[in-house]
Amino acid sequence: MRETLAVTKALADETRLRILMMLGETELCVCQIIEVLKLAPSTVSKHLSILSSARLVESRKDGRWVYYRSPGPEADARVRTALAWLAASLAEDAIVRDDRQALAAILTIPRETLCRLQATR
Repeated sequence: MRETLAVTKALADETRLRILMMLGETELCVCQIIEVLKLAPSTVSKHLSILSSARLVESRKDGRWVYYRSPGPEADARVRTALAWLAASLAEDAIVRDDRQALAAILTIPRETLCRLQATR
């Protein structure tokens, strides 16, 4: 039951849902997620920590960058079911659509440039 509660609690926040929808089939650097959400790095990190604890995202570190992605097919059935339901439920959502458009523009900016821009704010 604990695992199910962790998943449902993690899904009970708009920002975390937006992150999950952004990840979809792609892997993103934390700086890219921050840029789309327009939130403080510490806030985004907290949301990612909650998602990670619920096993709704996986991460890897590459140098100074941390990347997040949706879990693969080996993920727990609860997680796979929740993510599939979420993708179907929010596929036509206006906020999700806007996030996808913002992300498309952000993905054209080199990570180094994006991180430098965020450091000056």
